[in-house]
Amino acid sequence: MGRSYAEPVSSHASNHARVIPLHPDLRPDLRSESRPEWRPAPAEPAGPPSKEPLWRDIVGDVLRRERLAQERTLKDVADAARISLPYLSEIERGLKEASSEVLAAAAHALGLGLADVLALGRSELLRLATPTSRPAARRAPARQGEVRLAA
Repeated sequence: MGRSYAEPVSSHASNHARVIPLHPDLRPDLRSESRPEWRPAPAEPAGPPSKEPLWRDIVGDVLRRERLAQERTLKDVADAARISLPYLSEIERGLKEASSEVLAAAAHALGLGLADVLALGRSELLRLATPTSRPAARRAPARQGEVRLAA
């Protein structure tokens, strides 16, 4: 005949069910006797940091610093530059790589030229760059009477 479902399937069955987390950042704390408690997973090391900062981060920092120095709001500068406020915010935070036209519009809205923003960005990049991140320029010694042009 058939098996009665009132009887246990196995005498070796545990009273505890195995719990699989739906959130990958949580792991069970099995130290608890009754029910597992969930705790955040330990943070894994995030690889080596980037040696050189990204240009979009540098330009975004320059634009934000200039805007704040002038005590202007994102909305004010975005309206003056005819850029959407969310897009300007993303540029300032280094989330978007802006075109030269957009950068020029933002710079003009701040009373700067594109060359000013680029010069400030260059200064910031040189300040942040470590000596080991910049490869040493290898130049052949100049000969007497030789003229060299920089490209």
